[in-house]
Amino acid sequence: MHLNEEEFNEKWTGALDAAVCAMAESPEIDPEKFFSMVCILENLQYFSPVIFSALKKNVQE
Repeated sequence: MHLNEEEFNEKWTGALDAAVCAMAESPEIDPEKFFSMVCILENLQYFSPVIFSALKKNVQE
């Protein structure tokens, strides 16, 4: 399955959102650490183009 960058961004964002929702619903997550973890996951969203390029380059090799 080959994705273009836009499709990758949508799936990447969906995966990060799902991770945040799962953490929010888990009683095992420390509420004080939850905010920091959400910030990290949100920042990962901005690296989507870099991750896409790295994966695309790796697949081509």
